[in-house]
Amino acid sequence: MAIYNFLLYLTGWPLALLLFCGGLYFTIRTKFPQFRLFKESIRVVSEKPATEGAISSFGALMISTASRVGTGNIIGVSTALCVGGPGAVFWMWVTAILGGASAFVESTLAQVYKKRNHEGGSYGGPAYYIQAALHSKPLAVIFCLALIFTYGVGYNMLASYNLQSSFSAFSFYKEGVTPVIIGAIIALLALYCLLGGGKRIVKVTGALVPIMGIAYVLLALIALAINIRNIPHMFGMIFADAFDFKAIFGGFMGSCLMMGFKRGLYSNEAGIGSAPNAAASADVSHPAKQGLVQMLSVFIDTLLLCTATAFMSLCSGVEPNADIAGAPFIQQALSQTFGSVGPIFIAVAMVLFAFTTLLGNFYYIENCFFFLMGHQPSKAFMNGVRIVGAALIFLGATIKFGTAWDIADICQCVLAGINIPVCIALGAVAYKALDNYVAQRNQGLNPVFNAKRDGGVKVETDFWNDEKKIEA
Repeated sequence: MAIYNFLLYLTGWPLALLLFCGGLYFTIRTKFPQFRLFKESIRVVSEKPATEGAISSFGALMISTASRVGTGNIIGVSTALCVGGPGAVFWMWVTAILGGASAFVESTLAQVYKKRNHEGGSYGGPAYYIQAALHSKPLAVIFCLALIFTYGVGYNMLASYNLQSSFSAFSFYKEGVTPVIIGAIIALLALYCLLGGGKRIVKVTGALVPIMGIAYVLLALIALAINIRNIPHMFGMIFADAFDFKAIFGGFMGSCLMMGFKRGLYSNEAGIGSAPNAAASADVSHPAKQGLVQMLSVFIDTLLLCTATAFMSLCSGVEPNADIAGAPFIQQALSQTFGSVGPIFIAVAMVLFAFTTLLGNFYYIENCFFFLMGHQPSKAFMNGVRIVGAALIFLGATIKFGTAWDIADICQCVLAGINIPVCIALGAVAYKALDNYVAQRNQGLNPVFNAKRDGGVKVETDFWNDEKKIEA
């Protein structure tokens, strides 16, 4: 219990300080790319891969965004508002803006140190740049184990809990019974898909989630239009609460600043080393391109979708409080605005977002097992992992609200505690890569990269050894 309490303590101000200082440091060292290169990040995301048939920047963005966009965008934001207050929205924005620089650095490093697979494609992530650049296999192993535990246990259990809790507003919901039934259904469907029998389901949900994301933002805009008279009061609450420093430091663990940072991190995952696993798979002409694309993913997640949840909740007139934290608050808010249709929409959105997140998280888990074993794990081994994962999904639906969030907070704290210091230690490579990219763009070139010449990389890399430059 003492260890558990200590880990929970680390998820408080130590984690907030690490996120803020890390993001601020990367923002300064990269010269504020969130602002000066935002337009460039949008341009890059539409580029086709350098090799026909390879994974594009957009494809890698969708992999990471599929994992980012989930229950945190709905339940996480609702929890932050109810526990921390409306000011948590402002601190989530700060986390996203600063986190954009963190996402750029970690994803650029993943591109620089990525490995070549037997088909000519690429894979990688923090474990690979830790081992290659820091020559620390033990630290890389610890990171992989932490990531497996974070996504296989913490995040998947929380996603399962949040999904079942979204049905609590309906009359058929019976505490102690409904969570077990929903948990069993989720676990069995997830296992069916993970074992390869449900490719059609995965394809359908993968197509529906972007549509649901657009519909979700449109719903928020409609809610704002319906409650237009409440908008000035809404912004007043956000900024007044965000800078109520007496309230912040008087109850720091549950303050708007603390909840904004923690729930913002859970939603956008910037700096914890998950998205680089997807970023390394993209086929681009310069590693900084994918860094800019992953920076954009953070903005989509937090500045767009999380803000949509916050706005349509706060403009409804329903006051957030700890007693209705999570699904009940967002459901009551939408019921106030849209009547009985509101909770149904949230339940559908939660099913789509959470289910695809549960499946997408296994992409990161399998990548870590590949590193730990040094080869592609056998089908029998991975099926065993998937069965255990399905059991944890079932368990997640039945645990208590506070326990679900505590486990997720502890897991992401461990990952951030490893990845951010590592990125600071290796950051010079990413800063040089960005300067090189900007210089070539200013010359009218389609930027290319040589690891030793342009990034100061001192070890051999599987990619980035060409000397040629291509006219834009």
